[in-house]
Amino acid sequence: MLRVLLPSLLALGAGISIVIQQGLNTRLRTDLGSAAWAGFASYAVGLACMVLLILALRDPLPAAGVAARVPWWGWSGGLFGALFIGLAIVLVPQLGAATFIALLVAGQMLASVAFDHFGWMGLAQRPIDGPRLIGVALLVAGVILIRRGAN
Repeated sequence: MLRVLLPSLLALGAGISIVIQQGLNTRLRTDLGSAAWAGFASYAVGLACMVLLILALRDPLPAAGVAARVPWWGWSGGLFGALFIGLAIVLVPQLGAATFIALLVAGQMLASVAFDHFGWMGLAQRPIDGPRLIGVALLVAGVILIRRGAN
């Protein structure tokens, strides 16, 4: 049970941290008067935290040969992170935190079901089945209900 409970609680905490991050970034945007500088500050603090983690774990620098074997698209995660942060900083004030996060989770779920189904980016294939389709439909219905409540 602990093998499932602890990772589930950590994932729940990660979800909570995203909402906190968006609230902080939105406030920083207002205080700085710039979405771009708020995003930059968010990434700079994140970079500093990752450097501290590397130092704490005493993680060695990957060898050049290992880094060279990474496919070109394997380095683009930061691009999508920046896209997420930038859009969140701009959209949370317009949509509200609940609607933004609901749409974010719906987008993540739709993409993750497709990635699982086709085994994209090296993921194990997990076919779309009835229960998964029902789950996606319920999630989309939840987004609609949350969005309706925002009007």
